[in-house]
Amino acid sequence: MTASTLPLTAAEITTHLQQGDFTAQELVTATLERIQTHNDRLNCFTTVLAEEAMKVAAETDRRRLAGESMGPLAGVPFAVKNLFDIAGTVTLAGSKINQTNPPATQDATAVARLKAAGAILVGALNMDEYAYGFVTVNNHYGATPNPHDPTRISGGSSGGSAAAVSAGLVPLTLGSDTNGSIRVPAALCGVYGLKPTYGRLSRAGAFLFSSSLDHIGPFGRSVEDIANAFHVLQGSDDRDPICTDRPATVPNLSGEMDGIRVAVATGHFSRGLAPTVAQALEKVTTALNATRTVTLPEAARARAAAYLITASEGSQLHLSRLQNQLDEFDPATCDRFLAGALIPSSWYIQAQRFRRWYRDQVRELFKTVDLILAPTTPCPAPFIDQTTMDLEGETVLVRPHLGFYTQPLSFIGLPVLSVPIHLPGELPVGVQLIARPYDEQTLFTAAIALQQAGITHTPLPLVVCQD
Repeated sequence: MTASTLPLTAAEITTHLQQGDFTAQELVTATLERIQTHNDRLNCFTTVLAEEAMKVAAETDRRRLAGESMGPLAGVPFAVKNLFDIAGTVTLAGSKINQTNPPATQDATAVARLKAAGAILVGALNMDEYAYGFVTVNNHYGATPNPHDPTRISGGSSGGSAAAVSAGLVPLTLGSDTNGSIRVPAALCGVYGLKPTYGRLSRAGAFLFSSSLDHIGPFGRSVEDIANAFHVLQGSDDRDPICTDRPATVPNLSGEMDGIRVAVATGHFSRGLAPTVAQALEKVTTALNATRTVTLPEAARARAAAYLITASEGSQLHLSRLQNQLDEFDPATCDRFLAGALIPSSWYIQAQRFRRWYRDQVRELFKTVDLILAPTTPCPAPFIDQTTMDLEGETVLVRPHLGFYTQPLSFIGLPVLSVPIHLPGELPVGVQLIARPYDEQTLFTAAIALQQAGITHTPLPLVVCQD
């Protein structure tokens, strides 16, 4: 085993490092070389922190040789969406406007917690401007194509985070999810992506888009990596008032499904599925023995209300920039923020009232089921220049409709894990595993069961293997 034997999962890296199969410096060197080889084409990274990463790797090796504590993610290279603060680096949030901001003075809490667990930060990743999009086609920093087919999108707004894991550049990344910005790119790029319960992980030091909807979470190549990252990211944080003081839990990765009641979401979530998505959902349904169905009441209306809240809160956050730096926005982002600024306050208030009603109705469902299955996106990754797609025989815009199945779940902060399904000869798609608030454990249990059964996996894209 050598450090150039990539990609490895984070769990594999830690094991091999502790066994002395390679050093952290060898691993980080191999990681940086891989980034240099592939990033010109994949455009995942907007910043590479090579010098800093090598210094941390050297310290990691020193600690190992000295027999000191290494941390549960010792030596694991990771990268973060460029809306997370990195001390000494300007937080771009995918924008041109932020380029003139001073560098961050301290790491975001999530970044600091991964570092404290021994992980090694190697850079920041591309995204849609100010996290407003589902495509990661950025007017300032370029598009991040899908590693499985570079003519197609990686999804967004955390496209760089998903693509970097999919291409094997790093085993672990962080993203953010407002209406589906972790789950959509995870599905389209064929990796695991977790949106935890709203308020479960600290957002301190992350450039927010819509405060009442924003979550942060990890991407990974295995369920173990997602669960281990989630474990070290937990904990209350005075810097984030919505990060509640709940005891950190150690994930159980046995995959034992006995007693877990599984249902499939119908109604809104059964509309418009492309054949590949329908086949993927059926495979997961069969594997998890989902024998019942549930209907989330008024899910389409929840999606509409999520749009109103997102647009209203986002435009208010950027109001001064819209007034003074309008021509420096990505045109597509600018148009959406301007439209959001015109939403009447009475609409916003009504959307929030509906949100409370909808949350209570959906939570009632979890009295009879423990896990709900739903597709992540209506289709595999569209082409980069594709503007419309077919949904139930209707021609609709690509960008807003990639979140067709994710928005009604973000809206009320449920924990959701998108798991990757790779059907032979097809682009990857995802299936959402949905649980009651603060029950991420059920997500991990079901995902491990699927992984052990060979239903979910993360093969390296052929176009990357050929390089």
